[in-house]
Amino acid sequence: MVIDLFKLNRKGQMKIQQMAFMLIAITILFVLVGVFFLAISLQDLKKTATGLEKENVRFLVSKLANSPEFSCGNAFGNSLDNCIDFDKLMILRKESDKYNNFWGVTKIYVRKICPEDETICTEENYPNCGMIKILDKNVNSTGFSSNFVSLCRKEKGKNLLYDKCEIALLMIASEDKG
Repeated sequence: MVIDLFKLNRKGQMKIQQMAFMLIAITILFVLVGVFFLAISLQDLKKTATGLEKENVRFLVSKLANSPEFSCGNAFGNSLDNCIDFDKLMILRKESDKYNNFWGVTKIYVRKICPEDETICTEENYPNCGMIKILDKNVNSTGFSSNFVSLCRKEKGKNLLYDKCEIALLMIASEDKG
């Protein structure tokens, strides 16, 4: 019985090649499964990040009305919560470029609710206007988050100075990164 070493070598090489191809196929399969799992995880992470950003904007709406840049402070007797000084907003509106990245949002509007008026506030029509655009970056934004506030200013009557407060809506939008 003569053993052909050449045939044995070929069979051994064939088995080694089959094993190598099988290992490559299994590796590719695991890589594809990993990429699929990673894509699903990243999609969920993006949704979570968007949700957190919207929640931060909602918190900012609540805090912004009481911030020193907006709040009435003690100008109207005692300290009022969610009270915005209309005169401060008009000054802040002119200098909004200095605050572009201060709040981390793209749009800040204050709109009077009653009486309803869609006129944009300028120096010429103040205080007979309905909406002040404090900040308005020209980027894609998410929907507005809002909170009701008192919009107060000093008004001069016949012979006396009095506080006039109106109901307004403080609206904030953040950048849409989607």
